[in-house]
Amino acid sequence: MFELFSYAANSEESCSTQLIDGDGVFNVTGIDDFIKEVRLGECGLSYAVVSIMGPQSSGKSTLLNHLFGTNFREMDAFKGRSQTTKGIWLARCAGIEPSTLVMDLEGTDGRERGEDDTAFEKQSALFALAVSDIVLINMWCHDIGREQAANKPLLKTVFQVMMRLFSPRKTTLMFVIRDKTRTPLENLEPVLREDIQKIWDSVPKPQAHKETPLSEFFNVEVVALSSYEEKEEQFKEQVASLRQRFFHSIAPGGLAGDRRGAVPASGFSFSAQQIWRVIKENKDLDLPAHKVMVATVRCEEIANEKYAFFAANEDWCHLEEAVQSGPISGFGKKLSSILDSFLSDYDAEATYFDEGVRSAKRKQLEEKLLQLVQPAFQSLLGHIRSGTLEKFKETFDKALNGGEAFSSASRNCAQFCIALFDEKCSDAVIEQANWDTSKVRDKLRRDIDAHIDAVRAAKLGELTSLYEAKLKEALSAPVEALLDGASTETWPAIRKLLRRETEAAVSGLSGALSGFDLDELTKDKMLTSIEDYARGVVEGKAREEAGRVLIRMKDRFSTLFSHDSDSMPRVWTGKEDIRAITKTARSASLKLLSVMAVTRMDDDDNDNIESTLSSALVESTNVAVKDRSITSFDPLASSTWEEVPPSKTLITPVQCKSLWRQFKAETEYTVSQAIAAQEANKRNNNWLPPPWAIAAMLILGFNEFMTLLRNPLYLGVIFVAFLLFKALWVQLDISGEFRNGALPGLISLSSKFLPTVMNLLKRLAEEGQKTTTNDPHRNPATNDPQRNPALASNSFRNGVSASSSMSSSASSEVTSEYTSPSKED
Repeated sequence: MFELFSYAANSEESCSTQLIDGDGVFNVTGIDDFIKEVRLGECGLSYAVVSIMGPQSSGKSTLLNHLFGTNFREMDAFKGRSQTTKGIWLARCAGIEPSTLVMDLEGTDGRERGEDDTAFEKQSALFALAVSDIVLINMWCHDIGREQAANKPLLKTVFQVMMRLFSPRKTTLMFVIRDKTRTPLENLEPVLREDIQKIWDSVPKPQAHKETPLSEFFNVEVVALSSYEEKEEQFKEQVASLRQRFFHSIAPGGLAGDRRGAVPASGFSFSAQQIWRVIKENKDLDLPAHKVMVATVRCEEIANEKYAFFAANEDWCHLEEAVQSGPISGFGKKLSSILDSFLSDYDAEATYFDEGVRSAKRKQLEEKLLQLVQPAFQSLLGHIRSGTLEKFKETFDKALNGGEAFSSASRNCAQFCIALFDEKCSDAVIEQANWDTSKVRDKLRRDIDAHIDAVRAAKLGELTSLYEAKLKEALSAPVEALLDGASTETWPAIRKLLRRETEAAVSGLSGALSGFDLDELTKDKMLTSIEDYARGVVEGKAREEAGRVLIRMKDRFSTLFSHDSDSMPRVWTGKEDIRAITKTARSASLKLLSVMAVTRMDDDDNDNIESTLSSALVESTNVAVKDRSITSFDPLASSTWEEVPPSKTLITPVQCKSLWRQFKAETEYTVSQAIAAQEANKRNNNWLPPPWAIAAMLILGFNEFMTLLRNPLYLGVIFVAFLLFKALWVQLDISGEFRNGALPGLISLSSKFLPTVMNLLKRLAEEGQKTTTNDPHRNPATNDPQRNPALASNSFRNGVSASSSMSSSASSEVTSEYTSPSKED
């Protein structure tokens, strides 16, 4: 599997890829992506290639990373000395001009390849010499002068094959002496150059190059570096100094000054592929070691056998089945023991095979076993997570019901349940696996947070609903009452009421929210929302009342028109000023309309709606009646009020005009009825003759009046007749009968006259009999009217008085009998 890495170094990106893997497969896709990533195709011939070769674990990757700012994998000294780089890796140097590519070759003399498998080492070294401008030869200081050290045999083979396969090109060989001792470089360099010259001289050459010196093909450079582990700071200083030599390396006189064989950067990928293909076609250099092949096949068979045995293992199958239904105590220890048993069996059977192959196959077996058990492990984590979540919900609800504050309850319960989850996860951990449970833990944390948020939202919703209900109850009825009694102080009173109730609700809600540990923004938003709700209740009630404004206006008019200042029903006697009463009642109704026209929720809400309505609906009507020729601008011919925004308008000017017209039409009948009743009352109460008739009667009846004065008996007769007439007047209720008209009154009186007279005489006779019965022993002379005329006269007077009182009572009864329905009417 090829990989492409990139990282930032020295403010410039470094990118690397595996060019050739350990099996010798060329990474075509990888190098194409690499060239696009570093934009190598844009460089033309302005680029250089540097490679390094040397013994395994000699610090090649470490040197390149410090020298060029690359990111090659380095050996971990604490884990032992082993192969780190496999195949050939390619990277771009960071911060060096021109663009410089670096190849890190797999180390030579590695025990992983073995002494019989040097084909890849030779192929990779030959490839590096063929494509590189500069080749770094990494060698130990104490190997100088030794025959088998510093890759001398390998260089000998490479020199010979290179001249046979490729066109000559001058390459710089820079020998890097590592862990330099006290021996001066001036003493070490001649020995090293002498060894290189001997290798060159011993290599068979074509006839054309028999006498060609080494300097025609290679520029040999020698540098020495201190020990990285023992003298790290000195090592870094020397590397930094060496790095400067690679700047402008392709310039004349630079390290890669000879560029005779260089190809354009856009053709580097194709050139490298062709060079590697030619190298791989040399079959003598590509024979795998026999023991590696055997170890590979046998270890693969053992690993497959152990995998099959594990899959059929009874203990594992029992665990796998049980974990589907719920969590299992000690799951991790049980499964780890089973896995360790099968891996130990593999180690025992494969112990004598090649260690590299054995370890690789053991790792593959372990990965396959872990892949097999991973679903069971994930299922167990799922059970633990769901169980812990249910435990949290239970403890959280219990804490809230116990009166604990929301924020502290959520925090304490969450911490307790997360700790419980970690404890259960530690019991489920498999020793052979390094699986991370943080994702499941994070999901549990998210589930807990989601439940907390849901409960918080529900609690806050309940609180908000509670205070909204309180506000609605506290505002609706008072606002309706205030609007019903519309006056100048209506809206100031509503504002005062709204302010008082809103402050009380906000104070209560703010105190209730303190236990939820909300941020200030959310808290302010909720408090603002409750204030807006209170305002909305008032506005909604105002709009609702505005929809019934016509009914309210008619009720107010009827109340003021039909009742006096003491709230008593009016009786239209003829003395009332109906015009003034009507004007007062209509003015009050107009006041109600002006109050309901717009909302005045703010203290700075000032308008002239009342005066506008008065001038347009009352004064303009009077003017029009007086002078119909005058035409003026109608201020109500608009859909908006002056200086009042549409959002505050409840009834538009046009609607006000229409409502007033309808109001007047529906109240005209009431006014006309009152006027008719007053006129009828005046007619019924006016029984006296005109003054001229009274004067004529006095003048013309003077003689008759004097006759009455001279003869008192006539006065007595007239007095008795008056009493009889008065009794008949009351009994017949003559004024009441003529109230509905002359003809109906005459008809009614004609039908009631005779029964009333007979009833009156009957009651007079009964009263006379009661008087005689009550005094049987009185003087006969006294009882005889003929013998005592005075007594008879006195008795007559008493009878008349009695009959008069009876007539009065009877008249009262009749009056009440006929007037009660009229009052009800």
